[in-house]
Amino acid sequence: MKKARLWLSRIWSASPLAVVGMIILLAWLFVMIFAKQIAINDGIVQDLVQRFKPPSWQHPFGTDGLGRDILSRVVFGSHISIPVAFMVVGVSLLLGGLVGLVAGYFGKAVDEILMRICDLVLSFPGIILALAIAAALGPSLTHSLIAVVAVSWPIYARLMRSLVISMRSSEYVDAVVAQGARVPRILMGTVIPNTISAVFIMATLDLGNAMLTFAGLSFLGLGQAPPTPEWGAMVSVGAQDFTKWWVALFPGLAIVSFALAWNFIGDALRDLMDPSLRRLL
Repeated sequence: MKKARLWLSRIWSASPLAVVGMIILLAWLFVMIFAKQIAINDGIVQDLVQRFKPPSWQHPFGTDGLGRDILSRVVFGSHISIPVAFMVVGVSLLLGGLVGLVAGYFGKAVDEILMRICDLVLSFPGIILALAIAAALGPSLTHSLIAVVAVSWPIYARLMRSLVISMRSSEYVDAVVAQGARVPRILMGTVIPNTISAVFIMATLDLGNAMLTFAGLSFLGLGQAPPTPEWGAMVSVGAQDFTKWWVALFPGLAIVSFALAWNFIGDALRDLMDPSLRRLL
């Protein structure tokens, strides 16, 4: 308990906004767990008599063009939008981390080939390349996830490569090599444990970006197929008629709140892990 309080105290000292971010994430976790209790209905039920009703006691977030309760759709939309963000970052981290690990440790031709592939992917604007991939594969949740991963992994590959290169010339790696350790033991026992923290911080900062990119694809009709609620697709529907401001506003706020929360937390973790700042905390 004391360690938890000390850790929270350090995070608060590093950035009070990180605590705000944690509160927002806990709130969304609560919403996901108790979605059935919070929502008015399943978010799919249509009632054309109630179409385009502004926020009221009966419908706190209003209704859309099919009379569906927007509060319920935002709540159940979290079951797709939030897990997808974690899946994108998780797969990108594993793929990019593996590529960077191999490129950084073995170097030479392997490094050259893998880094040129990264350069090729990074030479295109991320959202444009993701849009092209998703459009080529066809509209679906899985295809959009693949598209976002395809443009996200090179960031982790480059970061891991630079960390491994600096680690490869360190004294404790030389000591493990002198002991006759094989490459898998060197990587798993020495290199990865000393580089994973920086990659993890990058992942926390990238979660918000992953959600925004996925929401952008859904906004363009390349994500989750209707009528299943998904935040980006809901914003797209609302953007068709700005006079019905509530249709796009509330799912948009959900996206922004999640992205900002992880940015706040990622910034605080980065400050905590920075040796030049650690003495000041």
